[in-house]
Amino acid sequence: MKKLGIIGCGWLGTHIAERVAGRYEIFATTTSESKIEEFSSKGYHTTLVDFPDAPSKINEWEVASELDAIIITVPISGIRGAQISMKERYENLLKFLGNYKGQLFLMSSTGVYPQREEKELTEENQPAENVESENFILTKFPQANILRLAGLMGDQRLLKNYNISNLDQLVNHIHYADIVSVLEKMLDNQSQSKVYNVVAPVHPNKEEIINAQKDLPYLGERTTKGRLISPAKLISELNYEFQYPDPRYFHL
Repeated sequence: MKKLGIIGCGWLGTHIAERVAGRYEIFATTTSESKIEEFSSKGYHTTLVDFPDAPSKINEWEVASELDAIIITVPISGIRGAQISMKERYENLLKFLGNYKGQLFLMSSTGVYPQREEKELTEENQPAENVESENFILTKFPQANILRLAGLMGDQRLLKNYNISNLDQLVNHIHYADIVSVLEKMLDNQSQSKVYNVVAPVHPNKEEIINAQKDLPYLGERTTKGRLISPAKLISELNYEFQYPDPRYFHL
């Protein structure tokens, strides 16, 4: 059985692990001691480690050289993808990876794109080399794949469960099940050095989504307010078909 490392096994990492555990032996990291017993009960090999944004004596992950692929899901781009320097965190993460040679994935964010753009944005609008929170990994690991994730949704992460403002704003959301499916396809393809926007192709506004989740009709007109992040490159290169293409139906 192949071996998969998940650095930062939180909400998303746990969903990834649960989906692929039948095909991969899971090696996970967590910052929470309480998670060690939980992960161990699922058969995961767990390492307790944190990546502070300060100098830290972090050693190379002793199992890294044995892993076929590593997925990094720790926050690396500041609040909502803002371009905040986190140099020490990057350095700590790089030390933990050592001289890893296998397939590598960095979970980034569509927050790397300008917030006020009122147009459709593609990967070409923001090359990874120009994004500090992405380029740090490519400098040492040019084989790394960068996945720019839209707003993470699914399970209890539904707009109706939150206090939402700007209801007329279009959304860029992604269901966690599609993230996992994209990863599985890229793992099988042995993809390297790819940059993809991982975002559902339909962009309703917030009010449309909330009404759908509350089983209420939406009588307004769709706005054009807000930026749109395009998944066209992902769809084309991976021949990918979304399980949840429309955020209005993420709750079904």
